[in-house]
Amino acid sequence: MLKTYKISITGQVQGVGFRPYVYSLATEFSLLGTVSNNEEGVLIFISGTKKTAYEFYHKLLQFPPPVSHIKNSSIIEIELQNFEGFKIIPSNKSGQLNLPLTPDFAICEACKKEIDTAENRRYNYPFTTCVNCGPRWSITKTFPFERNHTSIQKFPMCAKCENEYTNPDNRRFHSQTNTCASCGVELFLVDKNHKNLTFSKEKLFPQIAKLLLEGNIIAIKNTSGYLLCCNAENRDVVQKLRTTKNRPNKPFAVLFPSLEFLKNELNLTKSEEKSLTSSERPITIISSKNYKGNISLNKIAPGLNHLGVMLPYSGILQLIANHLSFPIVATSGNIHGSPILIENEEAFEKLKNVADYFLQHNLKINHPQDDSVIKFSYKFQKEILYRRSRGYAPNYLNIDINSTEKIMAFGADLKSSIAFYPNQCLYISQYLGNLENLDVYNRFVSTVNSFISIFEQQPTVILIDKHPRYYSARFGKELAQKKNIKLVEIQHHKAHITAILGEHNLWNKKVLGVVFDGTGYGEDNQIWGGEFFNYEKNTIERIHQIQYFDWLLGDKMSKEPRLSLFALASSEMNAIIGEKFTQNELNNYQYLKKNNKLKTSSTGRLFDAVASLLNITDYNSYEGEAPILLENYIDSYNLTTCKSYLNSTENGISAKEIVQNMYIDIKNGVSKENCIVNFLFTLADKIIKIAKKRDYKYIALSGGVFQNSTLVDMLIELAPKEIKLYFHKDLSPNDENISFGQLMYYLNIKSEL
Repeated sequence: MLKTYKISITGQVQGVGFRPYVYSLATEFSLLGTVSNNEEGVLIFISGTKKTAYEFYHKLLQFPPPVSHIKNSSIIEIELQNFEGFKIIPSNKSGQLNLPLTPDFAICEACKKEIDTAENRRYNYPFTTCVNCGPRWSITKTFPFERNHTSIQKFPMCAKCENEYTNPDNRRFHSQTNTCASCGVELFLVDKNHKNLTFSKEKLFPQIAKLLLEGNIIAIKNTSGYLLCCNAENRDVVQKLRTTKNRPNKPFAVLFPSLEFLKNELNLTKSEEKSLTSSERPITIISSKNYKGNISLNKIAPGLNHLGVMLPYSGILQLIANHLSFPIVATSGNIHGSPILIENEEAFEKLKNVADYFLQHNLKINHPQDDSVIKFSYKFQKEILYRRSRGYAPNYLNIDINSTEKIMAFGADLKSSIAFYPNQCLYISQYLGNLENLDVYNRFVSTVNSFISIFEQQPTVILIDKHPRYYSARFGKELAQKKNIKLVEIQHHKAHITAILGEHNLWNKKVLGVVFDGTGYGEDNQIWGGEFFNYEKNTIERIHQIQYFDWLLGDKMSKEPRLSLFALASSEMNAIIGEKFTQNELNNYQYLKKNNKLKTSSTGRLFDAVASLLNITDYNSYEGEAPILLENYIDSYNLTTCKSYLNSTENGISAKEIVQNMYIDIKNGVSKENCIVNFLFTLADKIIKIAKKRDYKYIALSGGVFQNSTLVDMLIELAPKEIKLYFHKDLSPNDENISFGQLMYYLNIKSEL
């Protein structure tokens, strides 16, 4: 007996080929009906027998399109309707958006083959996409995801593309980003004097490869923003890029032409290979100890034994890679500290003293994104997300929130992100950068406005950090006052804890929360950063910490590890301190220390002090440099030979005691590597011992220090079976998770608000 059913699908189901897939599946089951996008996801009406309808429904859920993520689904019988065949019909937006947005996807194998096949009409066309790949979030203006809601709307499809778009048997059936060389995006090569260089499509990419080989720096406008590229094997051009980009030591990412090329030069684990070839295609940090190629490693990643590598993820990068016989630097197109550039004229203006050539196009980028970054721990291959951006933003799918309030969280300043809950979905922006930079701050503001515009919703609640000088907090206060919106301040480290609790849904457990990071404004007006919290029954209480030591000279302390050592050194270390400061500096700093009232428990500054004590570095040229250099000294470790630099934790964890005991080891000839291993062991050991002493079965760990993969491995190895560890999995442990944590705090820790 013929019946009609309404099927609703929510989740990441727009811009992923869902409607064409439903069409094919409905045709396979001989069903009549329609499929369309709406403001909540995908809406399907089918007519057929009950048995056939449910078989169709179950197969749809069991085998969805490869880059889709179904969150919720339903099927209900409705009044019988008459349909002629099965059709994809235009989206009908009858309300405000209530669906996950779609991130950018790396170029798929089918499209990659087409652009590399001379007989194919998309040969050498760099903006080749299909339902399974290509830019999404970067070109989105609004949703539902339809062509006229993206910047690709500027390029009407030619007859051949239109035929593909309307052909149910074609891979580009209802592909919203479908274009070709006849009707699509134009690419042009320009020198730094604005002179247009004309090449045929057959010669353009070989010419770019030739320019790179000859030692030129090229600013390449990719699908999510500019990249600065040069030959990674050419020491001089890499150094030139460092100098002109004002990036003296921070490592560059390297793009390899292919997976085969990469595997010939570096050893990959299965986890690393899977990451590098995923649809997100992040930069993946891997060991360079057994490197067999010709990259100038000390210029690419100064003083480091690992390398951030990636594979081509867009048609532009793939077509360049097809003509490369060497890896290239592929770093964010900006001056160090500024946001990634997206506008052609602005790129000329800001990169005119950096790039020799500009490869540009006329597709508007609405949401610029840096490349995401991932690392796997050495022993246990634990995935650590360093930067969440292209391929991941702006969705956060693994959570259910039930609130009628429209909540926007403004995060922190250093690694800024925004979280917005305007409907039944949660959205977390891409990594934005350090808001101390005016251009980054402006990008932050435009992202806030973009979120409000896309969802046609003003927040009813704004969440900010308690730090009185954070730019994000100031902006939040101004917006709340201007729009008469409820404003809530949330302590930085408690937001870290609720971020990890929220990721793992630990609200019904008693948890030891550990936050190790560089800085955060504490509830006692001191600078926190080495905190232990008890979470139980929707309350958070600080129960332990690294003992306070002097916080000197504000932000200068985070940039000069020698100051952290100065704050922690005993009188026995006067000779070491004397070598690091002039007499005038010593006089001034001694006076400041004597009269200083601002204290800190910062684990990040403790790492800095250790790096300075070991003469690894006294100055950070980029955020987190000292801790990165420390871990770099470790080849391996054996827990049975590790020792703790702490004798007791009864009165807290003494950073001064750790530094003093390490100093004794140094005097006794213990190697730098062993000192660092012992230092990390000290932290890991004390975390586990505190948990045991207080009878915790669950430990949740957050903060930038837990980007240290050796510390993560040690914790996993030290934890007994009865204690379960929770690390971040969908978010970075650093301050990128603060916006999410603020939202989780507001929704779950009501007793403190």
